[in-house]
Amino acid sequence: MPSISAERFRSSTLAIAISALLCLVGSGFVAARAVESRPQLPTDFADLDLEFQGRKLRGWALGTEGLLADWYWMRSLQYIGDKIVKSEAEFINVEDLRPLNPRLLYPLLDNATDLDPQFMATFSYGSIVLPSIDPEHAIALTKKGIAANPESWRLYQYLGYIYWRQKRFEEAADTYDRGSRIADAPPFMRQMVAAMKTQGGSRETAREIYLQMRDQADDQQSRENAELRLLEIDALDELDAINVALRSTAERTGKCPASLRQIVPSLRDVKLPGGRAFRLDSNGDLADPLGFPYRFRGEDCLATLNETTRIPKQLD
Repeated sequence: MPSISAERFRSSTLAIAISALLCLVGSGFVAARAVESRPQLPTDFADLDLEFQGRKLRGWALGTEGLLADWYWMRSLQYIGDKIVKSEAEFINVEDLRPLNPRLLYPLLDNATDLDPQFMATFSYGSIVLPSIDPEHAIALTKKGIAANPESWRLYQYLGYIYWRQKRFEEAADTYDRGSRIADAPPFMRQMVAAMKTQGGSRETAREIYLQMRDQADDQQSRENAELRLLEIDALDELDAINVALRSTAERTGKCPASLRQIVPSLRDVKLPGGRAFRLDSNGDLADPLGFPYRFRGEDCLATLNETTRIPKQLD
C-alpha cells in the first residue's frame, strides 16, 4: 500500500488549515454584515405572545382552572414588575403604564378571568391599570366580570370608575345607578349617580371615589394607588391656597416673593379640607403630603409639585 510522504502530508494539512481559516473569516464577515443590515424590530417583539387562550383551556384543565388563573394573575404582576425594573424612569405611575408598552397585560388578565370569572382581584387591578393603556379593553374586561357576577356591586363600581376616568359622566352615572340597585350596595353608589350628573369632573368627586377604592380595595396595589391619589388631591388643595397667597402678595407689594417661606405666615389662617395643616420640611420649606418641598417658579410666581415626589401629577 503506497504511503503518503511527509512533505505531501504537511502540504495537505496546511491547505486544510488555510481553507478553514478563510471559511472562519468569511463567516465572521457575513455575520457582521447581517448584524449591520438587520432591521430594527418594534419594541412589541420584546414580549412573547401567549401560547394559550384561557377560554380554550376552560373545561380541559381537569379541574385546575383556578390554579391556572392564579398563574396568569401572578404572571401579569411579574410582567409589569419586570418592565418597571428595566425602565429608566424614576417613578412609574400605576395608573399610566403607557411608557412601558405593556401590550400583553390585557391578554394575561383576560386569560385569568376566562379561567376564573370570580377572580375579583384581577378585575380590580384591571380597572386601575388598563384604562390609560386601552380603555375599551378595560371596559370589556369589567363588563365580562359583570356578566359572570351580576350580583357584585363592586364590578359596577369599577366600571363606573373607568367611565369617570374617560370623562364619560353619563355612562358612569348609569353604571353607578345599576350597581346601586344590587342588594348590599353601599350608599356611596347612589351618591355617585348624582355626583356624576352634577359635578363629575370635580375634585371632591375624585376624593370620594378614591376614598371608597382605598377602603374597599381587593388588592394591595389598588389600595396603595388610591392612597397616592388621595395625597395628590390634598397636594392640589394646598397648591391652590399657596398660589393664591403668592398672587395676593405680588399684587400687594408689586413683586413676587423671593421664596415660599415668605408666605408661610399668610397661610396660618387658611382652612384646608378635613382640617389639615400645611407641612414644613426640616429646612422650613412648604412640603407636600409626602414631605417633598414644593417647587417654586419665580419666573411666573407659581408653586408646583416637586419632580422627585411620588405623588402623581395627572388628576387636574
